[in-house]
Amino acid sequence: MKDAQVAAEARLAEVVDDSTNSNTVLTSELDEERKARKATERLIETMTTDHREYDRLVMKIDALALQHFPESQVYAVKKVLAQNPTGTTHADNRHRASYLHQAMLLPLARRLLRGPPGRRLLHTTPPTDPAVLACRLASRAVVRFRGPEAARFLNSLLTNDLLARAPSSEPARYAPTPNVPARAPRPVYAALLTPQGRFLYDLVLYRPAPRSQMLDRTGSAPETGERPDGAEEEGEVLADVDAAEVEELLACFKRYRLRSKVEIDNVSDEFLCWQRFGTDVAHVEPSTQEPEAQSIGWGQGTDHAAESSAQGNGHGWQWLKDPRLDILGYRGIFPADTIPPLVEADKEADERHYLLWRIENGVAEGSTEIPKGEAIPLEYNFAGLNAISFEKGCYIGQELIARTHHRGVIRKRLIPLKFVDENDKELEQAVAPGSDVVDEVSGKKVGTVSTALGSRGMGLLRLDEALKQNSSLAISDNRDVRVRAIKPDWWPVEWTQVVEQQSAAA
Repeated sequence: MKDAQVAAEARLAEVVDDSTNSNTVLTSELDEERKARKATERLIETMTTDHREYDRLVMKIDALALQHFPESQVYAVKKVLAQNPTGTTHADNRHRASYLHQAMLLPLARRLLRGPPGRRLLHTTPPTDPAVLACRLASRAVVRFRGPEAARFLNSLLTNDLLARAPSSEPARYAPTPNVPARAPRPVYAALLTPQGRFLYDLVLYRPAPRSQMLDRTGSAPETGERPDGAEEEGEVLADVDAAEVEELLACFKRYRLRSKVEIDNVSDEFLCWQRFGTDVAHVEPSTQEPEAQSIGWGQGTDHAAESSAQGNGHGWQWLKDPRLDILGYRGIFPADTIPPLVEADKEADERHYLLWRIENGVAEGSTEIPKGEAIPLEYNFAGLNAISFEKGCYIGQELIARTHHRGVIRKRLIPLKFVDENDKELEQAVAPGSDVVDEVSGKKVGTVSTALGSRGMGLLRLDEALKQNSSLAISDNRDVRVRAIKPDWWPVEWTQVVEQQSAAA
């Protein structure tokens, strides 16, 4: 009996040892698998980061090549046409764009191979009449939010109030055009933030008017402007967003969607974003519609090109007042297969002209100019650009924004810069984004250049140093380049009152 008990105990010990060994082996294998998975994730993250960095560098090289060698566009056109004599843009030809792009570093080559048929060549040098320009914003993509809860879904996430009603005093359109609403819904500029109140994405949102509010061919609108009883109209919001971040933006919004009845799609193949700007386009009247476009329509002469644009795909396509600043002119989303009204051959220009216009007015746009996950929206003047509502309900990141706003002190702001030499002569291509700006006398860092084009740029600078009298700023690694900070005319007085009082006291 005792021998049997000893044998059983020995057998039990062997089973326990085998089980322990098996568990140890299994744990080791799981650890190895976990390590392999983490290594793969790190590799994917590194490859993704490298790809983004490559895209960013390629865009910079494009801009530099175009600025220094504008005459090379003629060569590029001949080269592209030689490889693509029929001018077709089928998918099997698109791989050539990448080769030409790397070989010649010209965005024009990529446009000719990928762009819509019939696309005109753009002005790369300032046109004869720089007072009025229009350009297609290749840096912006179009996203569609569609569903009965689309507007409410966005309103709960973004910094601005998408559900606010337009003022009742806003005038109606002067010239009735078919398929266009009697009162054009205003675009809204807004941002999506991190829970910590840092910038993620900026969006310009457009709410197409319901079909029941569209004018008919007689130029008549419904008396009440509301849909008929029993009729259901699906909500839709279009947004132009940073094209470089569109896929991440889509994934981010879909994570927040949960059970909301809204579909989110990238419709950049169907729609393009355009901007119309210049000294003669700036306006002061309250109308949201382009003044020059108000003469288009039934009863005042029909412009068939504009009429076809207005009727595109069941929407009322038109130029709308830029929701940020009057000086930025007009903005709009138009079908990809049409040229917007009022865009003549002598007015269409490269997007660099619009970038320079924004730089001179101190308006950043997109994650390239506003650091994603780092920038504080109030330092990048979002309150002055009508991007933040301080009356609406909660949204992501509201706590930091509200607290900073009500304190009333913003010590750093994005401000336009001009780069000159010691004789105050403008210096072209002398500064790269990311360069530090320092005070020549004290050597202290004042801020950082965020965007640069030619002799102009924008930077996030301390206001007390940048705007003080007789300030002497320079680039830290090239003291021969002097920096002039320029306060934009559109800035509210209270933004600089504290600085001016300190300067006066000194």
